[in-house]
Amino acid sequence: MVAPRQVDLLNCADEPIHTPGSIQPHGALVFLDADGAVEGWSANADDRLGTALALGVPFTAAGLPDDVVDLVRETFDAMSDGEAAPAVGAVSIGGVDYDSVVHGHKGRVIVEFEAREETPDAVAQFAIKAHASIERVRRQKSIDGLLQTAVRQVRDFTGFDRVMAYRFRGDDSGDVVAEAHREGLVAYRGQRYPASDIPAQARRLYVLNTLRMIADMTYDAVPMLGAPGAAPLDMSFAVLRSTSPIHVEYLRNMGVAASMSVSIVIHGRLWGLIACHHMAPKRVPYSVRMAADVLAQVIASTVQSIEANFEAGLAQRAAEVRTHLVESQLLEEDPLEALVKHGQELMASTRSQAMIATQFGRTVCLGLEQEDGERVVASLPEHVHDLLLREGMQDWPENVRPHLGKWAGLLGMPFDPPSGGWCLLLRTEQIEHVVWGGKPGKIETVGPLGVRLTPRGSFEAWHETVRGRAHPWEEAILTHARMTLGELMRVSNARRAQTEATRSQLLAMLGHDLRDPLHSINMAGMVLEKTAASDTKGTLGKRIQSSSSRMQRMISQVLDMSRIDRGLALGVALAPVDLAALVEDMVEEARLAYPTIVYELHTIGPAFVLGDDSRLGQVLSNLLSNARHHGEPNQPIGVRLKLEAHHAVVSVSNHGAPIPAEAEATLFNPYKRSSLNNARNRTGMGLGLYIAQQIVREHEGEIGYRHEDGCVVFTVRLPLAPRQAAQP
Repeated sequence: MVAPRQVDLLNCADEPIHTPGSIQPHGALVFLDADGAVEGWSANADDRLGTALALGVPFTAAGLPDDVVDLVRETFDAMSDGEAAPAVGAVSIGGVDYDSVVHGHKGRVIVEFEAREETPDAVAQFAIKAHASIERVRRQKSIDGLLQTAVRQVRDFTGFDRVMAYRFRGDDSGDVVAEAHREGLVAYRGQRYPASDIPAQARRLYVLNTLRMIADMTYDAVPMLGAPGAAPLDMSFAVLRSTSPIHVEYLRNMGVAASMSVSIVIHGRLWGLIACHHMAPKRVPYSVRMAADVLAQVIASTVQSIEANFEAGLAQRAAEVRTHLVESQLLEEDPLEALVKHGQELMASTRSQAMIATQFGRTVCLGLEQEDGERVVASLPEHVHDLLLREGMQDWPENVRPHLGKWAGLLGMPFDPPSGGWCLLLRTEQIEHVVWGGKPGKIETVGPLGVRLTPRGSFEAWHETVRGRAHPWEEAILTHARMTLGELMRVSNARRAQTEATRSQLLAMLGHDLRDPLHSINMAGMVLEKTAASDTKGTLGKRIQSSSSRMQRMISQVLDMSRIDRGLALGVALAPVDLAALVEDMVEEARLAYPTIVYELHTIGPAFVLGDDSRLGQVLSNLLSNARHHGEPNQPIGVRLKLEAHHAVVSVSNHGAPIPAEAEATLFNPYKRSSLNNARNRTGMGLGLYIAQQIVREHEGEIGYRHEDGCVVFTVRLPLAPRQAAQP
């Protein structure tokens, strides 16, 4: 038989704490292979168990107590995929009482003997108190009350000097939210501990094995012995597993001599932790520890119930808001009005402090200044069809951050991307004063394990003010926001489909049913004007002709709008056009039609561009019409053509006040309210500038607005034809 050897532990960045190769000395451990043969044991097993163990011997012949042999048989019978839950029994060996714990893991069976100091009667009394504590915890209605009751009860039936409840945040840092301790100890409640205090591999073990005990921080680990070449023993579920020396040093730095931790696991994640500290060595019997473990499961279940009730209430409120909002969206003509109508409800259901609704360049703000709201809208990315989340200053574009003021969080719902429709909910910055349990971060001091593996030694409260972050958006709120967004997008799509159907019917009527009668009316007006024997009939003929011409222009605009909306080009036939001659013709036509208006024309010519003279005439006609309708009475209209950097630039100006900023933002949008309700232009539909912009773009030009010297100026900039552009 080959002599056994010591199993070594190599410390590294990913410390294998589930295979430490040693146990705590207040017990012994034997492990068996899948066939039930002895595969290894702790170095103190022979002395503890009073038997001489040998590799390869069947467990029935290894000298284990009969009760333990029966537990091992039960464990092998219960094995499924190499795993079996713990089976526990009480045995006495050499006058020492042990709790024997047998479990299966990864095909092996692990047999542990944990020495117990208390008598069975004393353990029974502990267990009775523990079960009474469970009932008290179960009755709590709030999470804070639940955890505070839990720490008091755990301290009562275990006798630890200090019992704390940690609650972990999304970044895995933990806050001490409840505490019970004996007099004379510094309170840790309210302090936060960084995520680095519990490394990833330790966090994984906390989830797998929800209870861990260290009876004496000064212990000397007992090595495991096994066959050379054997796989390391995985002790993830072992009660005697030796603890990471880094963690032991950490607790020693806190003045702790013994500890017990009980995990609170919810949905497979470490939600919280019950941490028990004692300032002297201490053992807690296995059955009492199991009662604490059950208590943690009750806590987890109760927390889930409390959170489920809260989320159910939140879901009900969100559903009511969503129903009311959708109803309003279906009934209201203006989607923004519907959003603003339910703005307070939306803010309440999402725990936000402000709201912005925007569409077609129009912005409405609730709870913040208009200027701030427009800056937020300007920072929105394009082509977004899902929720937009920002939880801190670092999530905003850099150029916006200096102007955000108190706003740090944003939840954006793009309910109608084609029209720039957004519903934006904002949260204010949460200035948080954090009390850390010692200064977080790396400590450059040398300890027993060197610089790299030395945890911090000071746990005095260290204060920090955290700025630039809002309260994170809760998952339940995000879920309901996605549902609201889906409903709003469906309403927008339905509205667009209905509008498109109505528009198609209207266009069919305009294009077919009205054009022929209008043409006939126009011709009749011309005949009446030419053949009239009296001034009255001549004037009547002119009015008929003028009205029918205006109606034909409106029909043409609507048909052009339809082509643009369907993604079709307006259709320009490019040919050399003398822009100077075209401008002069359009101005002369305007002078004849409106002899009371003064037109000041300044041109240089010729100025040839590649264009469609009919479409360019449409642009100039629109600009002249706007100047006529919106300019101050008895003031001239200026028209200027000049050459500039291989471009022909036409400007049309009229005396008037600057266009308001909110109107300027939507100047080239269709169906503008300012156009639809303008007393000076009652027949306008707000389509002219929109169509003019499309025409200019199809000519690879630009159209823009400015206000200078008391005049409103619209400018059209078109590239010169290649031959003229080449001339000096």
